[in-house]
Amino acid sequence: MVDSRMFRVGTRGSRLALTQTTLVAEALTAASGMSHELITVRTDGDILTGPLAQMGGTGVFASALRQALFDRTCDVAVHSLKDLPAKDLDGLSIAAVPVREDVRDALCSAGDVPLADLRDGATVGTGSPRRAAQLLAARPDLRVVDIRGNVGTRLARVKGREDAAEVSTQAPDAARGDLDAVVLAGAGLRRLGLEHHISELLEPGIMLPAPGQGSLAVEVRAEDVVAGAPLAPALSAYDDVAARLETTAERALLARLNAGCSAPIGGLARFSEDTDGPAVLQLDSMVCAPDGSAVQRARAEVSFSRSAESLQAAVELGTRVAEQLLAEDTGLLAHVIDT
Repeated sequence: MVDSRMFRVGTRGSRLALTQTTLVAEALTAASGMSHELITVRTDGDILTGPLAQMGGTGVFASALRQALFDRTCDVAVHSLKDLPAKDLDGLSIAAVPVREDVRDALCSAGDVPLADLRDGATVGTGSPRRAAQLLAARPDLRVVDIRGNVGTRLARVKGREDAAEVSTQAPDAARGDLDAVVLAGAGLRRLGLEHHISELLEPGIMLPAPGQGSLAVEVRAEDVVAGAPLAPALSAYDDVAARLETTAERALLARLNAGCSAPIGGLARFSEDTDGPAVLQLDSMVCAPDGSAVQRARAEVSFSRSAESLQAAVELGTRVAEQLLAEDTGLLAHVIDT
């Protein structure tokens, strides 16, 4: 870090990214006494068009921010954790995972109709293969439409929400109010103050979230988390134990499966502790055929004392659940990862 009195925080330019980055930057400033500057970085995911899976998955949103760290254009990068590839990069460190938001996916529908009551053949928009597959598993009659754009642009595609004051006007007229519903991350809607657009929060039994969903990742150069680095104490204080353990297990699941962020794979870990007993970390996972015709699930848990061994236990849990999926050898997982 060049200036011990100020740190630069890299962010994408979307309203959601700026909101999330500002939350992190202000928290680190309050904890460190240092000032901050926001640096907007344009990523491939912001420039390219077409389905995310064809661009290499949601990792396209993270690569430019990570390069800015290596180039020393910024000192801190703030990511939606689900957008990060499962394997860490040498020279960089996820220094903090703050308290996790609601992990559930949100249905935003015309007339606030819940998923079970959408009309036969209803059109539902999403850019996520994971969401699309689980929508079709729950409702094979739906017509799932691939969509891109920021939160406001996606909301504008729902009938009756085209002219909401908070909704973006970037979408062309032909792509406004043309869908019965869209599915977005509930956490993002809450952070933007748009939770009133949520018609239904989809429970994990219906739609298992993406690994890391609801969490932010605060990434820095490895040299900036060592003892004596100006921002290291603030980063350590900002890290939340439960969020770190849960997302560590979820990322280990993806890493062992060698699956990209865009694969139709869900993973959700839950951490709980009792003052009279050991802490417990439970991990649920799901692999779904793109058309929703087949679903494979696995679950496991681990108990441990609050110690330095807990992170390793989380990694081992994610690996073990992945091994369960691989051991079933139905052919589904290989097909999903290959495609």
